[in-house]
Amino acid sequence: MKSAYYKSVEFFIIYILFPIGLILPLPVWLKIGYCTFGFAYILYILLKVENIRLNFSKKVLWPVFWKETMLKFVAISIITGSYVYLTQREMLFHVVISKPKLWSIILIVYSLFSVYPQELIFRTFYFKRYKDLIQNDNLCLFLNGIVFSLAHLIFNNALVSVITFFGGLIFARTYQKSESTIMVSIEHAIYGCWLFTVGMGGMLGFPV
Repeated sequence: MKSAYYKSVEFFIIYILFPIGLILPLPVWLKIGYCTFGFAYILYILLKVENIRLNFSKKVLWPVFWKETMLKFVAISIITGSYVYLTQREMLFHVVISKPKLWSIILIVYSLFSVYPQELIFRTFYFKRYKDLIQNDNLCLFLNGIVFSLAHLIFNNALVSVITFFGGLIFARTYQKSESTIMVSIEHAIYGCWLFTVGMGGMLGFPV
């Protein structure tokens, strides 16, 4: 399972065919089935083939991480807050104000059950499995943004595709530097929860 050819086919199936399959008019049970199989396969490869263990990377520098994350968060909050204010002013912090319980539930469920699996698939598996196949760091980072954006085609929203592309670049860069699934999951959760909080949840597929 370590040949370049095998990994190339594997990459194409997981990161190209699977997202396309989600937007095709296929039975729901079939989509659920192949997504479940795909995730199980990824876990198997991580644990049995790549011998990855869910522990803390020695590259983790928490003070630096929090400083960089907060600086990026300030920039993201200004940009997204301004966008919502200028385009859909009535949605600015709408869920927090009108549905605080729903807001709390969504943030918890999203952070625990959506963010971490995404980071396992799109950062941990991606970089551990294909770092030898895609040896140029910048190209590897750029392709990560592309495949992360493709995974959100199911939302059929151009803005979501743009947001997830740049989000993918940010998270990929964090993972390249830290090799920590926990660290990049925390960063992902912070930015994702903010987007829902500021009023962009509807376009990202959350109930509002």
